[in-house]
Amino acid sequence: MTPPPKTVTDPAVLPWELAAADPEPRAEPRPQDQDRDREQEQEQDRAESGLRSGAAEAAPGPEAPAAAVPLRRNRDFGLLWGGAGLSLLAGRATAVAYPLTVLWITGSPGDAGLVGTALLLPQLLVQLPGGALVDRWDRRRIMIGAGLGQALVAGAVAALLLSGHVWLWALLAAAFTEGTLGVLHQLAERAAVPAVVPTEQLPAALTGNEARTRGAAIAGQPLGSGLVALGSSFPYVAALVGQLASVVLLFGVRGKLQAERTGPRPDLVREIKEGLVWMWRQRFLRAVMAAVAVSNVLFQGLNLAVMTGIQENHGSQFQIGVVLSLSGAGGLVGAISGGWWATRFSLRTLVLGGLAVWTALMVPVAFLRDPYALGALFAASGYVGGVFNVAGGVFMVRVAPDRMRGRANSLAMLVGGGAMAAGPVAAGFALEAFGPTRTVLGLSVAMGVTALVALLSPSLRRNPLATGSPELP
Repeated sequence: MTPPPKTVTDPAVLPWELAAADPEPRAEPRPQDQDRDREQEQEQDRAESGLRSGAAEAAPGPEAPAAAVPLRRNRDFGLLWGGAGLSLLAGRATAVAYPLTVLWITGSPGDAGLVGTALLLPQLLVQLPGGALVDRWDRRRIMIGAGLGQALVAGAVAALLLSGHVWLWALLAAAFTEGTLGVLHQLAERAAVPAVVPTEQLPAALTGNEARTRGAAIAGQPLGSGLVALGSSFPYVAALVGQLASVVLLFGVRGKLQAERTGPRPDLVREIKEGLVWMWRQRFLRAVMAAVAVSNVLFQGLNLAVMTGIQENHGSQFQIGVVLSLSGAGGLVGAISGGWWATRFSLRTLVLGGLAVWTALMVPVAFLRDPYALGALFAASGYVGGVFNVAGGVFMVRVAPDRMRGRANSLAMLVGGGAMAAGPVAAGFALEAFGPTRTVLGLSVAMGVTALVALLSPSLRRNPLATGSPELP
């Protein structure tokens, strides 16, 4: 489950989509431009009112189209949306398939947790350099190259399973490689959205992206688990086809997907440091993302605990997929209604309320084994995550400057999702030592403590967008 933050909870990481443009230098206003400037100042005043106004808009991307055609008729956005969606669908299917494949072959939750961690470890290790590379290289080429690489990895795993010789180290290496390419693909796609969408359509585009992510979870998780039930190699063959179809769509996206950067290019380490300094100054954002990071770790453990509990009660892989897909369905409804919540409640209120709701929903998971009852609880948790993602996306799209869009995106995903890499392996050993019931109760206590710490955090008491805080760039 993805809290609110990829990524991101349907188990995906809070997929916060960062995009905004640096303000361009303005020339001295001419008399005939005074009316236009007055309108711009009024619009800026409205934006300063914060998330509660519901009227905030991001600065246009460097390549944003001049003519605002309806979003559904925007060819480049449609191809970008569809290509990334197919890649997400394939990734969600294999994200479920990897631990299920190992769990059913070895019967060891610890081994399943290891391969789940290998898939998520790039969220921790690759985000910072990946964000800087996305700001340097052609974003369309990054997405195409990552899609081709993921297709090759899926094909290699399918061939390995068909051969009957399954080595844990090979699956660990494949999962890590797929996770690395997936991070690069997501960073490039999220940074590219404002380049193909005009300013006034960015909120709708972000909502569409969140709905796509949730839809991929709804379809991908039962698809992956159902295909595993038919044959261990089936989900990887399906992922191979999906990634190749994604690449075909992305070839059709036209134009540059990032601003031209003039002057000497700083070295990679300096650019990463610049992004870290920028993020460190966003105190409110840091506090929100820290709460999201902890909740993401806990949800990864919860997902593995549910898998283990259903297996111990002689359930099937498909039932596990149904539970996880209901989480995605709840997230989709939450994403659609996220704008309503964001215009009526502050981001701080949504974060604190969401953490409290998650705590209450986790406790009964410890005692339930019926997949449909578990699915209902996961759907409610996913709903909260969907609301988080929309509200957080609106906030992020307003504060991230264009020149470091990729780095800002990577830092958000690093904090929100990178820590999740510890979730499956820690939960796997806890499950072997204590069993599903006590493990889930421990996760519930940890979520409650997270909610209490967030409530007492001084950094969460001031929303910089609402107060005009100087921490904004």
